[in-house]
Amino acid sequence: MNYLNTLQAHLGAWHGLAITALHVAIILGLSWLALRLSRKALGRLHQHMQQDLDDPEQIKRLNTLEQVFRYIAAVLITLVTAMLVLSEVGISIAPILAAAGVLGIAIGFGAQSLVKDYFTGFFLLLENQVRQGDVVEVAGKGGLVEEMTLRYIRLRDYEGSVHYIPNGTIDTVTNRSRSFAHAVIDVGVAYREDVDEVYAVMRTVAAELRADPELADKIVEDIEIAGVDQWGDSAVVIRCRFKVKPLEQWGVRRAYLYRLKKAFDASGIEIPYPHLTVYAGQPKTGQAAPLPVALQR
Repeated sequence: MNYLNTLQAHLGAWHGLAITALHVAIILGLSWLALRLSRKALGRLHQHMQQDLDDPEQIKRLNTLEQVFRYIAAVLITLVTAMLVLSEVGISIAPILAAAGVLGIAIGFGAQSLVKDYFTGFFLLLENQVRQGDVVEVAGKGGLVEEMTLRYIRLRDYEGSVHYIPNGTIDTVTNRSRSFAHAVIDVGVAYREDVDEVYAVMRTVAAELRADPELADKIVEDIEIAGVDQWGDSAVVIRCRFKVKPLEQWGVRRAYLYRLKKAFDASGIEIPYPHLTVYAGQPKTGQAAPLPVALQR
């Protein structure tokens, strides 16, 4: 009789464990399904909203918000799943929540930077300062925004290096992907060159650039020549710029410099390099004898 009671007790315990394990498995399965459904729902909502948008800037913002909402949904589903599993295995959630509240107050001072990251990320998204696909400069780093969450921004620079920047460290955002950009170019020519002739060649090359089918849709307006910007050590520096579409300033600048170099060569316009002219104290009147120079081999 005692043997039967013991066996029955063991079977009851195993039955209880099996039921608990089954419930936990069901909870995990449902949470996995909820995660999949949330991603699919957000994806369909993204596609539906994108069909009504023609502005690339709005599409960028939509892509960024979709990624952030996926992150929030994953965090919420994970937290709810964890609480349900703990409750199923017999661990009361109320003491844990109370302890978490006390612990949160205790570590609040040490987690200020983490809280600041989330608050800053929220306002960056709310004010539409940064979006996925933008080229920005933040916290001394510049590059393409590959990912943006409430916690950090992931940038990839021109060399391919990836930078993770906590949002709390961002105090200034320089966004190079908004509305339009300027390809600013400084052109140096020799002091003996006719500036008006240089202007004419620069405008001719700019017109050829706008006529190029590969570049025509990237340039918004004709070249703007500001004029002589400075007298350098060995060159007269002329500044000009093109108004271009966002992120096209570097390509347009390289193409213009390439064509301008060939045009200067064809026109005989000198592009100077640093050199030194030595004077031996000869006055303006030219009365003093020139400095004799002897070449030795």
